[in-house]
Amino acid sequence: MKHFAELYAQLDATTKTSEKVIALVRYFQSVPAADAALAVHLLNGNRPKRAVATTKLGAFAARAAGLAPWLFAESYDVVGDLAETIALVVQGVRDERSPVLGEAQTQPLCHWIDVTIPELARLGAQNNEIYVPEDALYTAVSSHWLSLSYIECLVFNKLITGGFRAGVSEGLVQRALGQVAGLDGKIIATRLAGKWLPTAENYQRLIAPDAGEKDISQPYPFFLAHPIGKEPETLGARHEWQAEWKWDGIRCQLVKRDGQVFLWSRGEELISAQFPELLVAAAALPDVVLDGEILVQFETSIGTFADLQKRLGRKAPAKKILTDLPCMFMAYDLLELARQDLREQPLRVCRAALLSTVNGMPATRLLQVSEIVPAPSWASLRVARAESRARGAEGLMLKRLDAVYGQGRTVGAKGAAWVKWKIEPLTLDCVLMCAQRGHGKRANLYTDYTFGVWQRLAAVENALNAAPHVGVDTPKSVEEARKLVTFAKAYSGLSDVEIAEVDAFIRKNTLEKFGPVRTVTPKLVFELAFEGIQRSNRHKSGVAVRFPRILRLRHDKKAEEADSLDSVMALLASISRG
Repeated sequence: MKHFAELYAQLDATTKTSEKVIALVRYFQSVPAADAALAVHLLNGNRPKRAVATTKLGAFAARAAGLAPWLFAESYDVVGDLAETIALVVQGVRDERSPVLGEAQTQPLCHWIDVTIPELARLGAQNNEIYVPEDALYTAVSSHWLSLSYIECLVFNKLITGGFRAGVSEGLVQRALGQVAGLDGKIIATRLAGKWLPTAENYQRLIAPDAGEKDISQPYPFFLAHPIGKEPETLGARHEWQAEWKWDGIRCQLVKRDGQVFLWSRGEELISAQFPELLVAAAALPDVVLDGEILVQFETSIGTFADLQKRLGRKAPAKKILTDLPCMFMAYDLLELARQDLREQPLRVCRAALLSTVNGMPATRLLQVSEIVPAPSWASLRVARAESRARGAEGLMLKRLDAVYGQGRTVGAKGAAWVKWKIEPLTLDCVLMCAQRGHGKRANLYTDYTFGVWQRLAAVENALNAAPHVGVDTPKSVEEARKLVTFAKAYSGLSDVEIAEVDAFIRKNTLEKFGPVRTVTPKLVFELAFEGIQRSNRHKSGVAVRFPRILRLRHDKKAEEADSLDSVMALLASISRG
C-alpha cells in the first residue's frame, strides 16, 4: 500500500507526461509482479466494487474523530470528496495518538485487494438471517484508518468506496510498461486488449520479450478518430481520403480464429452471446479480425442506438427480440487475415483485402462492408454529408488511404489519420432545475445539472381561457398554466469561469435539498446540444436524448422563453419525416 499510495500522490502532483511515466516505471520496477498486475488493472480504470456504504463510512469517520455528525457533514461539504474528508479528520486523531505505523503499510497491494477489502465487504453484508454487528465493521475500518498515513488512508478510502481514479491514461501506463519490458508500447497494448486478468503470471507474460501464443479470442486495441476541427479542405487533396458513413451503433471487433467467433465491444466487453445471429453468419468467414459496428437493420433503414440498447445485456435473446430487432455487422477495416497481422499495411491495401474476404461470402445481410461515399470533391462530399440525418447516420468518417491502423487517438507525421466529420447537433433551450456536485477536482462545485422544458397544463390553461365564474380560482398568468418537466442531464461544455458563476447562482437560489441534489429557482437558461432524440416511456418528458452537453449560457433569454415540450415533439416529428 505504501508504494502504491506514493505512486498515486506522484501522479496527482504533476501534469507533465514525462514525470508521470518516470513515476510509473519506478513503481513497476520496484514491486512484486502480483502488485504490479493489480496496479495495471486499477490504473487502466478498473475499480473494486464498493465494500462499505458511503453513509456508514461517514458515520464511522465522525465517530473515530469524535465529531458530531453535523460537523463531519459540514466538513464534507467544504472538502467535497468523502475519501479526502475522512483522511483529513482521521489524520488529526492519528497525530494525537501517535501510533506506530508499519504493519499495515507494508502489506502488499495484493493483500489489500484480495484479502482486506473482501473481508470488509463480508463484515458489512447481510447473509440471510445472520448479520455481523456494525461494531465489528467499525473496528476493522477504523483500525485501518489509524494504521495508515494520510495519503495511504486516502487511497484506501477510494478503493473501498469503489471510487478510485488516477491521473494517468492507459497510453501512459502502456508506455511505462514498454520501457520496463524493453518493448514497443503497441505490443503491450495488444497484450492488454480483451479480458486481461490481473495475476502475477499474466503480468510476467505481459512484459516478457516473447509472450508466446496469444489467446485466440484476443482483439486488438481500437483505433480512434479525431474531431475534424477545421474545414475538410485543410486535410489536403480529396482523393487521398476515404469517406464512409458514421453510424451510431456499437463499435466492435469480430475475431474468428480456429473456427471460433468472438465479438468484443470497444469497452473490451465480450458480447458474443448477445448477438447469436452474427456468430452464425461469421462461421462462413476465414480466420479474420474485423473492425466494424453492430447496427440494428430494419427492412428499409438502420435503427437508432435506442433500438440497439434493447438488445444489450441479454445473454440469451428471445426469438421475438431477434425478430423485432435484427442486427448486422458493418465491417470497416480488416486487421488480421489467416493469422497475419495487417495493421501495418496502408488502408488502400487492407480495404481491397476486406472486400474480397467479406464479399466472397455467401449472400447475407448480416455481414456487410461499409459503403464508400462517392463524392469526388470536398464540395460534393459536403452535400452528401447533409444527407446524414435522413440516413440515420451521425455524419462521415474520413480515413487517409495511405495510413496504417493505429491505436487510440494517435497522430502521425501527416496529422490525424482518421477524422470524424459529424453533422451539426440538435439544440434546444432549457431551464436549469437541479444540480449536484461533481467529482475529483470539481467535487466542491455544483457541476452536474438537470435541465427541463416547459409543459403546458391543459386543464389550467383551459381555465385561464374560459370565462371566470364566481368562486372558481383561475391562474393569473400564462406562466401559471405550465410547469417544468425534466428533459436532460449534462455536465460538460462550460468554462471554469462559467462553472463558478453557475455554482454561485445555485448556492444563492437553492429551493430544496434532497441528499446531494439541490433544486433551484428556475431562472437560468442554457442551450443544450445532443446527437439524437427518440421517444422513451422511462423519461418524464416522454423523450430521451443522446450525448447531451451544454453549448452556452443564454443570458439573453428569460426562463419563460425556453423551449417547451411542443417544440421537442416538433423536433422529433421533423427528424422522423426526414
